[in-house]
Amino acid sequence: MAKVSVEGVSKSYGDVRVVDNVSLTIPQGEFVVLLGPSGCGKTTTLRMIAGFVDPDEGRIQIGDEDVTHMAPRLRNVGMVFQHYALFPNMTVAENIGFGLRQHRVPRAETAARVTELLALIQMPTRGNSPISALSGGQQQRVALARALANSPRVLLMDEPLGALDLKLRETMQEELTRIQRELGVTTILVTHDQHEAMSLADRIVVMAHGRIQQVGTPDDLYMRPHTRFVAEFVGRNNFLSGRLEAAHGGEALVVLNCGASVRVPTRPGLVPGMSVELAVRPQHVMLGAADGITARLEERRFLGNVVHYAVRLPSGDMLLMERPTQAGLPEPGCDVVVSWQEDHAHLFDMQGDALHEA
Repeated sequence: MAKVSVEGVSKSYGDVRVVDNVSLTIPQGEFVVLLGPSGCGKTTTLRMIAGFVDPDEGRIQIGDEDVTHMAPRLRNVGMVFQHYALFPNMTVAENIGFGLRQHRVPRAETAARVTELLALIQMPTRGNSPISALSGGQQQRVALARALANSPRVLLMDEPLGALDLKLRETMQEELTRIQRELGVTTILVTHDQHEAMSLADRIVVMAHGRIQQVGTPDDLYMRPHTRFVAEFVGRNNFLSGRLEAAHGGEALVVLNCGASVRVPTRPGLVPGMSVELAVRPQHVMLGAADGITARLEERRFLGNVVHYAVRLPSGDMLLMERPTQAGLPEPGCDVVVSWQEDHAHLFDMQGDALHEA
């Protein structure tokens, strides 16, 4: 196990800057997820840590060792790829023990380690099975065991669950969490799936356009987004445009385009008259308050444990509202009054930066 430090790392391909001055410290034993849309730089960052890609600028450390230009095989990291890259002509045990054989570990020691890992991934009797006989989830477990065979300092995973169906992916998320907690290995996983990130991570690194947007626990990112991008990418959010009317004492008065005036938390030093956006999550939209906004309930979507309602404001903006399935609401076509608590709203300027204390 080891700490990972990424300091001012950048990478370009031609004129495109894929990773732009990324700095990140991952303590020993932490499970960190790099989260973002396709092309945000998360996989390139992971591959630079692994040694498959050389950075143009910056420095990478694993433990106390500078590995910036070190060959991948010398870094002692384990890597799990999206498509597993298992050897189809080898058995499960042979796949798991491949790296140990490459390092000339004695046969008896290799066999003992393979047996240990088969137990860890809960496949103790499948060592002699061919890879073709395994399900997708079982193949993913074998790929994970192979990556762990040499007791790596760091475990790196690139979209490891992307090829699995939803139900199996959820099961494997639980398995990954169990194995990582049991071993305590420093782990960095790349995904574009926000639900997967929030399920797995101690901390999430949200990336966009090659840069880090915010680093924090799942709770931090969800409840205190620093940018509009984070507020939009992590969970669902409603965004309403308006104008900052006044700001003082940690509170701002915003006049929305629909004509309603609302109060939100903010920081001092803002300029009245500036254009802003207000974000409020669907589950925080309430019905029936006397000082709310009159709107029309237009659509109802049943999603099992929750129901989504589309509400049209007088400005024409649509507001998404979420309610438990058993909560009764009027039918689409009815007028309703919507509101939210002041501290459930987040204010952003038109550049997408949060206008509240972090």
